[in-house]
Amino acid sequence: MDSGEPSSNGDIQWCFSQVKGTLEDDVTEADIISCVEFNHDGDLLATGDKGGRVVIFQRDPISKNSIPRRGEYNVYSTFQSHEPEFDYLKSLEIEEKINKIRWLKRKNPAHFLLSTNDKTIKLWKVSERDKRVEGYNTKEENGAIKDPACITALRVPTIKPMELMVEASPRRIFANAHTYHINSISVNSDQETYLSADDLRINLWHLEITDQSFNIVDIKPTNMEELTEVITAAEFHPAECNLLVYSSSKGTIRLCDMRAAALCDRHSKLFEEPEDPTNRSFFSEIISSISDVKLSNSGRYMISRDYLSVKVWDLHMETKPIECYYVHDYLRSKLCSLYENDCIFDKFECCWSGNDSAIMTGSYNNFFRVFDRSTKRDLTLEAARDIAKPKTLLKPRKVCTGGKRKKDEISVDCLDFNKKILHTAWHPSENVVAVAATNNLFLFQDKL
Repeated sequence: MDSGEPSSNGDIQWCFSQVKGTLEDDVTEADIISCVEFNHDGDLLATGDKGGRVVIFQRDPISKNSIPRRGEYNVYSTFQSHEPEFDYLKSLEIEEKINKIRWLKRKNPAHFLLSTNDKTIKLWKVSERDKRVEGYNTKEENGAIKDPACITALRVPTIKPMELMVEASPRRIFANAHTYHINSISVNSDQETYLSADDLRINLWHLEITDQSFNIVDIKPTNMEELTEVITAAEFHPAECNLLVYSSSKGTIRLCDMRAAALCDRHSKLFEEPEDPTNRSFFSEIISSISDVKLSNSGRYMISRDYLSVKVWDLHMETKPIECYYVHDYLRSKLCSLYENDCIFDKFECCWSGNDSAIMTGSYNNFFRVFDRSTKRDLTLEAARDIAKPKTLLKPRKVCTGGKRKKDEISVDCLDFNKKILHTAWHPSENVVAVAATNNLFLFQDKL
């Protein structure tokens, strides 16, 4: 479905398309996928992992042009983006884990993307080569320089076809601008600048300038003992190059206008839902922390993900969200044990469908949730090994909280909290979704 519209019966029926990775139990830490991102036309899909690698998948041309269309992707390029480093001044190890990948809009035959670990952002150029030059005058075919005394004649080099080669080369390295760990990068709609955010600051970069960035948000208190909140996610508006939003661990989202002042510490709008005193508990502050914020493709709305829910906000209304979807409210009674095993600090991401009519986010037990905004229906689906056969229709899963369990239901006590869907991505124009489950990348599409 090109438009990303729900199917005629009001619900999208999802079917399995593909899985990338190994379906083995002995998963190494380095293989765990840490981010997933489609490019602007959806023909490429990039994943980053904890080992610092970036794997790019390309839409299979046959699956793209077949009727009905299929969402199948093949490995296009793999490269090592980041290496482990050591900060000698702070005696601190810097992990190679890729925190975020963001694509730039395509301007020429090559593709460009930004990838970041905790400290360093890199701009990569991914290009194809299917021709080689033969018959150099000054060097041998292996690249060795010839002795000028041996050159007796002038040759015209010729271009010969060769097997297609995809090359990834670093074009820019943006380093040494963040004291704390980078959690977000976002390319501006002008395609010339981008932001990078850590726990306390947001910096603005120009894509051509690596040795200078401008600090546009700084929430670091003079005395660190007075620190009450940290920045958790930040993103530019998809159309207005002067607007950006950032979320905090206090459950607030601030919209900033760079036209107002060079330093955007004073927000233009503050989006915050008043807390219900009846739900107040020891865990209220932790579960209200926003782990991800995403502006809609239209630029009118945004979604925020906290531990238990996804909220839809209208940029014209700050007082409360216009929609709220509970992802796994059945875990409210389990917060104590989730706190003890540190799961309560998991950072789930969320994403919009191409036409903003649906929202997707992850949960535990390799479940992911799809919410249809027009029908208000929701689906719980599982990225499981036993469905790894193309066109297998996904059965909606249900979690029961107590009493008698029905045949197709799973008890909340049986959920596997080690299996979690933190990273998801939705194709920009079709109902094709990518779901990262530990070291596997699952691809699902709507059943046509």
